[in-house]
Amino acid sequence: MEIVLNGELIQIPDHVVFISDVLKHYEIQDKVVVVEVNGEILTRLEHQSTRLSDKDRIEIVHFVGGG
Repeated sequence: MEIVLNGELIQIPDHVVFISDVLKHYEIQDKVVVVEVNGEILTRLEHQSTRLSDKDRIEIVHFVGGG
């Protein structure tokens, strides 16, 4: 399946089915993130229940500390 992730068209593995799987695949599941799918911001609870579809547009923003 192909998705657009942060503006880049990518092929994702077959085992990546839900938004939570995308976060695990990129090893950011434990970080504070904001996820938008096709223009709609998801709650953290929706990450596990939102199923991906071919050509979905996903934006993921995670916060980085610094000083």
